[in-house]
Amino acid sequence: MRLLIVEDDIEFGENLTRTLQTNGFATDWLKDGEKARSRILLYQKEYDAIILDLKLPGMDGMTLTKTLREHDVATPIIVLTGRGETEYKVEMLNSGADDYVVKPVSLSELMARIASVSRRVPTQQRKSAHVVGDITIDTAAHRVHTGNTEISLTLKEYALLECFARRPGEVFTREELCSKVWDFNAVTLSNVLDVHMKNLRKKLRCSNSSATFETVRGIGYRFVQ
Repeated sequence: MRLLIVEDDIEFGENLTRTLQTNGFATDWLKDGEKARSRILLYQKEYDAIILDLKLPGMDGMTLTKTLREHDVATPIIVLTGRGETEYKVEMLNSGADDYVVKPVSLSELMARIASVSRRVPTQQRKSAHVVGDITIDTAAHRVHTGNTEISLTLKEYALLECFARRPGEVFTREELCSKVWDFNAVTLSNVLDVHMKNLRKKLRCSNSSATFETVRGIGYRFVQ
């Protein structure tokens, strides 16, 4: 599951990003409301949920929420803020937010709320499993199978495979893969991506799957069955 965090508090944003990534979420983090608006309108289909602070530079959280809904962006929005006034909660929910959480919040509660708003997305917009050839990826349980055999993957390997499964047959550039799995602004300065791809290839091969990855020289990778 991929989340967009919109939060201008550096310490809180760093802690939240690190915690969610440790628990298997792919996350992007922005500190400016206007930049978040542009990002979401361009890449709305890439995100499963948005975690949104209210007091932001560029564009406040309420204006951002209203703007996204006016543009028919259906991505679930969880407001995570220090403001606990009932009137403000009601106004935000009426403006299009799916949930309203007052800081501080425990990780277990936040994860439960993320799962809850994700279940509210209309069935036709939500796909809980991707099948490519003989590979089945359960995005809810974060499990991968080929036939009756489960393939054990690391968090990053799983995140890479899920990216490919969402767009089978398409070529992903190295920059795009790094931005989706590590951080939107990630820059590849080492062979980290290549190492993960090599390990992922090996695990699929050892599972006797017919699916594999093609290296597109000078560009990136393609997932084929």
